[in-house]
Amino acid sequence: MRAVVRELTVYPLKSGGGTGLTTAEVTPTGIRYDREFILIRPDGARLSQREVPRMARLRPSYDGQKLVVDALNAVTPLVHEARSDGPLREVRLPRTTCQGVDQGDEAADWFGALLDVECRLVRFAGRRETSRGGGTVAYADGYPLLVISAESLADLNGRLDEPLPMDRFRPSIVVEGLGPFGEDSVRRLWIGPVEIELVRACDRCVITTTDQETGLRGREPLRTLATYRTARDEDGSRGVFFGQNGIPRTCGTIRVGDTVRASPSSTPS
Repeated sequence: MRAVVRELTVYPLKSGGGTGLTTAEVTPTGIRYDREFILIRPDGARLSQREVPRMARLRPSYDGQKLVVDALNAVTPLVHEARSDGPLREVRLPRTTCQGVDQGDEAADWFGALLDVECRLVRFAGRRETSRGGGTVAYADGYPLLVISAESLADLNGRLDEPLPMDRFRPSIVVEGLGPFGEDSVRRLWIGPVEIELVRACDRCVITTTDQETGLRGREPLRTLATYRTARDEDGSRGVFFGQNGIPRTCGTIRVGDTVRASPSSTPS
């Protein structure tokens, strides 16, 4: 089976907006710089669009040295030189804890004033392993990559009164040519030098109901997805699934327009 890469997106700040790319370097933890930063409350709990939907309006970009965050013209953008030598803080994620380097008072004050939430900006430190599959990840919820078929969104939009954009689902890689939900039956993808193993269906949460431009929340697409995309995961939990989580098995540079080879087996066809 052959397909093509249609979109590449990186999310430098967890629960902030995505930065569209034409070329992406895939590393063991996903697209380079993905979820390298996170906002935490004073007790270390992560801040997320789940609790603070207006975080959707944050537009971060990061080049490895400078983090720039625009808030859709609401305030003066944050321009922050990333720190690697600040105090370490505990970061509490669902079902696990890890660490991050505190990025200082200026950044904390900027986010706190904008979101009206006491918080600190921290940068990933250390190593964090995926719950299955033997991968590594920064502050993403569980896995380095999320792959969605363009036809899967087209299928969903055909069932909705008003179509939704792909950004509701926050994928790393959008592929066209697999067919509706074709990613569910694929075990491995090869894009140029990069091999990706798809290891787990993505259980969708309330973030998908948040408009990524306005921060406003509705009922779709979860209401419609629940009518035909509800299933039990391998661990027995019941959820609404859309897209596949992946782990890079080899790394390298990929581009929009690249050919994608897909196979349910462990070797390329």
